[in-house]
Amino acid sequence: MTKNIGLSVTFPKQNCTDLHCPFHGKLSVRGKLFEGKVVSTKAKKTIVLQKESPVYFSKFKRYARSKSTIHAYKPSCIVIEEGDTVLTAECRPISKSVSYVVVEVKK
Repeated sequence: MTKNIGLSVTFPKQNCTDLHCPFHGKLSVRGKLFEGKVVSTKAKKTIVLQKESPVYFSKFKRYARSKSTIHAYKPSCIVIEEGDTVLTAECRPISKSVSYVVVEVKK
């Protein structure tokens, strides 16, 4: 059974018994949404993603690229590879550096 999380995203096709899954577990999502490119999937159940955004410097009248990285929890029902674009949602802190959970994979 898949739980409605309040976002218009595609639900995963697999079922899981993960407690930190927003679709099949007890984790609730709230706050910000973060979309970025997956840089690393080496850690267990955790991914690192990077978001690029332009920053304007008025002194030089030019734009520069700014990068920010976050760690996000990967539920076992979602398959993610490096290079994928994913949508993450803010949740309660799962560990010291993880406060986001992956909600959807956008290929």
